[in-house]
Amino acid sequence: MTNQKSRPAFGVFAFFAFAFALSSYFTFAAVQGDYGLFRRVEIEAEKAALETELATLQIEVDRMENLTQRLSDSYLDLDLLDEQARDVLGLIRSDEMVIR
Repeated sequence: MTNQKSRPAFGVFAFFAFAFALSSYFTFAAVQGDYGLFRRVEIEAEKAALETELATLQIEVDRMENLTQRLSDSYLDLDLLDEQARDVLGLIRSDEMVIR
């Protein structure tokens, strides 16, 4: 009886190398890919920034709607009309003095 040490076949090494490469690729794609964890964090940060911008713009739109409604035909705010005439047209009353 001879005692021979047999080496594992080359196919076993190739199989494990292929399996390791495949698992490494999918792990990389799950972390760094287009739909990976890092991209998800970027999208959530962008979402928060856009929601903040949307809230700011909504406040501005509400303010403009209020001013528009106050200058409409059905409701006229004389103080606002006077302010706009002074700012836009540069008008003054006859009893006022302009100092530059």
